Amino acid sequence: MKLSLQSLLYGTDRGWRSMYSPCSLSSCRNTLFMRSVQTRVGIGVGQLWYCGPDCFAAAARIKFASLAGTSVLEAPHIPRRSIGLVMLSKGYLTGDLLRLAVAESQARGEEVEVTLIRLGLASERQLAVARAAQWGYPLLGPDRIGQPVETDIPATLLNACDAVPVHYAIAAKRLVLGFVRRVDPSLLQAVETITGYRAEPCFITSSELEGQKQRLTAAANCEELVFDDLKTPAEMGKMAAGFAVEIGAREAHFAQCREYAWARLSGKRRNIDLLFRFRSVLEAENEGLLRSPRKAPIL
Repeated sequence: MKLSLQSLLYGTDRGWRSMYSPCSLSSCRNTLFMRSVQTRVGIGVGQLWYCGPDCFAAAARIKFASLAGTSVLEAPHIPRRSIGLVMLSKGYLTGDLLRLAVAESQARGEEVEVTLIRLGLASERQLAVARAAQWGYPLLGPDRIGQPVETDIPATLLNACDAVPVHYAIAAKRLVLGFVRRVDPSLLQAVETITGYRAEPCFITSSELEGQKQRLTAAANCEELVFDDLKTPAEMGKMAAGFAVEIGAREAHFAQCREYAWARLSGKRRNIDLLFRFRSVLEAENEGLLRSPRKAPIL
């Protein structure tokens, strides 16, 4: 193995630049000497750089507080037509059968789609076709699903959103996510923020969702940790800094998905996804982040 003078100079220059780079935390108290004895070269968060664990913990606290204070990522999508009317327009149901299904669903306190399946009035594929038309997203055909996919998206978030990765295009930085009931914009935005991939939604059936779950494998270098007990932003920040030290993290990304704050810490050989629940499900429903599963259908 040969080492050139240029490579040695590059390593020296990198070390000096990490020592002299200003920490992005305005209240940083670390001196040049303290940075020179740091065992790590700091953590980058986007275009920002923090010189050590304490500064990163403070910055993470601010980030978590900002995410927790965001009530709605964007205006919730409300389809112009109900699923029942779409089914009616496509000839899958008659008016009498639709009225029967709606009355039965209201009496049982369940969604009309559940009633249609239970009574045998509609198939999963028909419902998927109707949902795709209702939301304006493509329907993935059965011939396009079934390939094994290695994913680094936390299973907790996928399960909460009734979604599953069906295709990864690494070269194009594109991820196709299949949804069953509704497209969750918070998941799409979080995936793009954390991974840098373009997240594209489509609709699939419930059976296809369950089948694809069996074909998923978790990325070997990525670990998921979920904290369902509510914590303060300061506690989240300290925990994130502790895990950052543990894996020697060089980068961190933050996003919000439904009632969770998602932080990804990236080290040289290992990534950790931290999911902190910062809202109860009821609070998230009241703020429009979640849809109540027992909401009465609108005709």
